[in-house]
Amino acid sequence: MTKMSLELEAEAVRLSEDGHTSREVARLLGCSKSAVGNVLVRQAIRLRAPKEWNPSPARLSMAEREEIRVGIERGETFSAIAQLISRAASTVSREVGGRAGRADYCATVAHRRAGHRARRPKASKLCCGLLLDKVTEWLEEWWSPEEIARRLRVEFPHDPMMWVSHETI
Repeated sequence: MTKMSLELEAEAVRLSEDGHTSREVARLLGCSKSAVGNVLVRQAIRLRAPKEWNPSPARLSMAEREEIRVGIERGETFSAIAQLISRAASTVSREVGGRAGRADYCATVAHRRAGHRARRPKASKLCCGLLLDKVTEWLEEWWSPEEIARRLRVEFPHDPMMWVSHETI
């Protein structure tokens, strides 16, 4: 069994996007239906892959995590590794201890997990509905965010979903 060339793979994806079935694509390209299926699955995975996470300087970067991994492999102390990457020893200790420990630390896995934890999956409270309408109305009347936040608690004392801090506004 030979691997499909990159040109054939691109053609398989194009034909599939044009509406051809896997069987039709396989017949047109002269390969097996399972080979076409494999190409399409890999393409779907590539499209679903999250974009690379570039954390703020306050967080560990991928390069710093790699330095930690290299330091662990060399048997260095957390203090020595921390000095090398200009971070606190407690940061290195939490990074290694919070993941898998010295024996199983993997920089790429740690970075990916940190990226997933850093994302906020929930929608903003001010995305729609009555709360948005009230806040917009009062902002248009030149109320300050502090005044709006206090007024929401007065007008909706039994509905915490209608309460927001002035920072949210």
